Amino acid sequence: MNGAKYIGLDVHQATISVAVLDCSGKLLMESIVETRAATILQFFAGLQGRLVVTFAESTCAGWLYDLLKPHVAELVVCNPRKNALLKVGNKSDRIDARKLADLLLGQHLKSVYHGENGVRTLRELARSYLTTVKDMTRVMNRLKALYRSWAIGCAGRDVYYPRHRAEWLAKIPHPGPRRRAEQLYEHLDMLQRLRQQVRRELLVESRRHPATARLRQIPCVGPIRAALLVALIQTPHRFRTKRQLWAYSGLALETRISAEYRYLEGQRQRSKKLLAIRGLNPDHNHDLKGLLKSAATTACARPGPLQDFYQALLAKGMKPEMARLTLARKIAAIVLTLWKKGESFDAEKLKPQAA
Repeated sequence: MNGAKYIGLDVHQATISVAVLDCSGKLLMESIVETRAATILQFFAGLQGRLVVTFAESTCAGWLYDLLKPHVAELVVCNPRKNALLKVGNKSDRIDARKLADLLLGQHLKSVYHGENGVRTLRELARSYLTTVKDMTRVMNRLKALYRSWAIGCAGRDVYYPRHRAEWLAKIPHPGPRRRAEQLYEHLDMLQRLRQQVRRELLVESRRHPATARLRQIPCVGPIRAALLVALIQTPHRFRTKRQLWAYSGLALETRISAEYRYLEGQRQRSKKLLAIRGLNPDHNHDLKGLLKSAATTACARPGPLQDFYQALLAKGMKPEMARLTLARKIAAIVLTLWKKGESFDAEKLKPQAA
């Protein structure tokens, strides 16, 4: 497009390297600006024409996206993992900015979703909740590892309860490890109080989003899971089909095939022995995958329509792990349908899910 400028930003904590190209790929400008809102806006205010900007996903990508979005025509936050061309050749801040601008001009960049400011507070609270739960799990694992290192069996959850702690601490003969266990218990108590506080704030904030009430109609989705689903997905309209949501959730299969055809007596034939590698896609949202898998595990053990769906898969000869994966995909598809179309959950609509 005439008058358009393609701008690549190589973002760092203190500075940003900038490369500006025209629509023919000619380098118009190279610059280094300070990573500060006023300086960045001042630089873009001096540029004329339609501005198309890109930078890589990083720690401050969300801040920079919100800052630049109102001032440019198009903004692409690219995924470095899916843009191998960024790794080719020499590397420096100036070269990286130029590469980004070149790839943006050629439309070779894969973008990372940024956009829903309305759920920003819910997202941050969800991150705090998930981080606190993970920290609690680490401390609990360290406690059990400490007891096991002294050949003390500690199966179950009794080892964590305050009413049993004196009994468990007395089993450790040495004062050093015993003191360490006491400190781990103090750490666990602090995290448990913090988890309850963050949980309350998350639930209060989730009530401001109508989608959480709709998602709670799904049998295995409670208040916390509904709040986390809204926070992690943000909007259902970013996924055109359920398979795109499966890929984002790490529930989609990737297939890699080599030597797919051969020639036999001058005729091309499809090879009967294909070298195919299949597996779940590794590049995904790990928190969302864990959420959907835990929901599927809960549904398998709780009487209801989803458990009936799971049992029907087992009755057809499907392995339990594949049946749980299929159920997780079904739950993801239900979430997308209820949220995007505004429908209510109807157990009569449950049908076998194609993998």
